[in-house]
Amino acid sequence: MFARPAESRVAPRRRIAEKGMLPDTAYQLVHDETMLDGNSRLNLATFVTTWMDEEADRLYADAYDKNIVDKDEYPHTAAVEDDCWHMIADLWHAPDAEKTIGTSTIGSSEACMLGGLAFKRLWQERMRAAGRPADRPNLVMSSAVQVCWEKFCDYFDVEPRFVPISEEHRVLDGVGLEQYVDENTIGVVAIMGVTYTGMYEPVAQIVAALDDIQRTTGLDVPVHVDGASGAMIAPFIQSELVWDFRLPRVHSISTSGHKYGLTYPGLGWVVWRERTWLPESLVFTVSYLGGTMPTFGLNFSRPGAQVLLQYYQFLRLGREGYAQIQKEAHDVAVFLSRGVARIGAFELWNDGGDIPVFAWRLKPGHTENWNLYHLSDRLRMKGWLIPAYPMPADLTEWTVQRIVVRNGLSRDIAGDLLADIAAETAYLDGLGSPMPVQEQHPGFHH
Repeated sequence: MFARPAESRVAPRRRIAEKGMLPDTAYQLVHDETMLDGNSRLNLATFVTTWMDEEADRLYADAYDKNIVDKDEYPHTAAVEDDCWHMIADLWHAPDAEKTIGTSTIGSSEACMLGGLAFKRLWQERMRAAGRPADRPNLVMSSAVQVCWEKFCDYFDVEPRFVPISEEHRVLDGVGLEQYVDENTIGVVAIMGVTYTGMYEPVAQIVAALDDIQRTTGLDVPVHVDGASGAMIAPFIQSELVWDFRLPRVHSISTSGHKYGLTYPGLGWVVWRERTWLPESLVFTVSYLGGTMPTFGLNFSRPGAQVLLQYYQFLRLGREGYAQIQKEAHDVAVFLSRGVARIGAFELWNDGGDIPVFAWRLKPGHTENWNLYHLSDRLRMKGWLIPAYPMPADLTEWTVQRIVVRNGLSRDIAGDLLADIAAETAYLDGLGSPMPVQEQHPGFHH
């Protein structure tokens, strides 16, 4: 294999070669290119599912060629998609799942953008019907919002209004919201699982603040819940928490199927509480099993395999199975956060008690010789991918590290990780002089 002609030269990088090669040789070349990638099981930076069982792998291979948007050609895959978002609407306590509307997406970023587009179009139609200007929409959200919301505002000409977080107000909690909301506000984004830290924003508290604003000003501002992670955690292990369609002001909710929905990437979901909240002007209809079916999305060609994988997981696991998996991830996150706190060099920002994600910083005054970027690099040498990065605006002096616990990070592996964090912290503390200045790794994205 490795003495074949194609293996004896460097593969082309910027130009397609004149001649091809045997398929197993091409396979080996591409396979070997990824050997220096990190071990996905040890990647504690990503929220994305990195493991499914053998039956799911077989199902995935059976459906590689299905385009979910081509509902006329793949009507039964389309029917499965319809079943899935109805299941999710029911999971999120839609008053009548048959009166909701939803869709799959390529990920939660597209799902968020569709929720934002619905907000914008409804606001525009309302303003124009009243004979008022509809050219200066704004959207209110936390400064710790995921970058997809910044993209939405940039791509679709919406003014972003960021409510800064602070040590006192570590998430958007409704306090001072009246300073940001006006007649041009198309909606407020509440996050179930902030990307930086994993904390829940208190949706019910945000809704209560908006209720007070409506009583005072008459402004009726809807909420979109960005539940990229938490919307597939809270229903199973924190059922007492009220954050979803039980709150009438929550018009839409989005999530990632490929995060704690436990499917391979890329898959997202977005559901509206009532069909009323998705403007008809944004919906296209396509032929489907002799009738018509609504479709709403930014893509026309999109894989259908992940939708089938989501349905497989719903059938395979049921609510009980999801609860067992999410509870174990939650318990491991709390186990890890307590272990990090015991090391003594660190101060937790949160403990993994919301979604199974937590962050920490160096204790002020602990050392001037090293920072968390150095620790991140030391852990990378042992295979662990644990990012260090600055917090958002108004807290940029804080550098934190974050661990995301996913299905597959066992308590036993977590024990090994804690031992390595402790050992590398002791190593850095034992250095007699400052380490070279380290900055954020360029490959890391929130």
